[in-house]
Amino acid sequence: MGRNVVEFRLARDDLSAIRFGVSPGHELAHAVRVLGQPQYHPLQWGWLRRTRGQAPERAFELLRLLVGPDGYMPDFLTSTPGWELTPDEELERLRHAELEPMRVDLFKRVERTTGAERQVLRSMAEDPARARPVIADAWKQCWDALLAPFWSQLEHILRADIGARARRMTIHGTGPMVDTLHEAVQWAPHAVRVQLRLHAEVLDCAGSGLVLAPSVMAPRCSVVTEAPAQPTLFYPALGVSERWAVAPTGTTDALRSLLGTGRAGVLLVLRGPLSTTEIAAAEDLAVSTASHHLSLLRAAGLVHSRREGRTVLHERTPLGEALASGSPTT
Repeated sequence: MGRNVVEFRLARDDLSAIRFGVSPGHELAHAVRVLGQPQYHPLQWGWLRRTRGQAPERAFELLRLLVGPDGYMPDFLTSTPGWELTPDEELERLRHAELEPMRVDLFKRVERTTGAERQVLRSMAEDPARARPVIADAWKQCWDALLAPFWSQLEHILRADIGARARRMTIHGTGPMVDTLHEAVQWAPHAVRVQLRLHAEVLDCAGSGLVLAPSVMAPRCSVVTEAPAQPTLFYPALGVSERWAVAPTGTTDALRSLLGTGRAGVLLVLRGPLSTTEIAAAEDLAVSTASHHLSLLRAAGLVHSRREGRTVLHERTPLGEALASGSPTT
């Protein structure tokens, strides 16, 4: 690895606290960067073609100014990634972001700009209470126009990646899983090392653990290291191709042709662990019919079932996630 390395040092407690999450805010921030420099993002060309001309001009220009073209972006635009974090929850956290950390983040952007852009950012930094609702409204407008129509596909890819990583960690251990996250990421004894272009730091996670978050929109790894934010490593997700933004109806029709209408419906409804009864109710099926479909999907390696007390819960395997998202496996 080169000189610009961020090292997350992990104590024994941190090793047990490595967890995965998704971040709608991170995806939106990088979507803004992609739109600003589309020539550098060939894997996003399918999405770019479908969003051309859709960005709300004033809201987009505000977010573009906040995230910048590369490198540092304000931490307040994204909260700690979580397994169940939704876009609405991300927006609500932004609307109530603490003002002093926001002021600090905005002044960091001031230091990285010049001219008229610097003046606009300085004005926001000097009055974050006034800037916060304006930024949140711009976030909402850009989300609705740029990523909301594609969130289903995005979320499927992110969760398929997490499923594959979690399975590898269970079978092979933490180190081998970390070593396969990305070519810039390396496992070291009691540490995760990430090679970056513009930043170097040694961070003791001090029992707080480390969050690993896959990304569809970001082409490279990035990190969050500054307290009070949770130490976080973002990395490019598996299975991202130029066609990731294919309309969901195409995926649904293909699955129906491949699996049959009933089994395709059961696979698609499994966005999280569900019981046989819940699946039957969601798909308007008899419980016995839902159980039959689940048995065949399980035999094909698309569904995993586990018992919790008196209930059997079913969820998609990484292969099932990849099929449901319409994305190729890696």
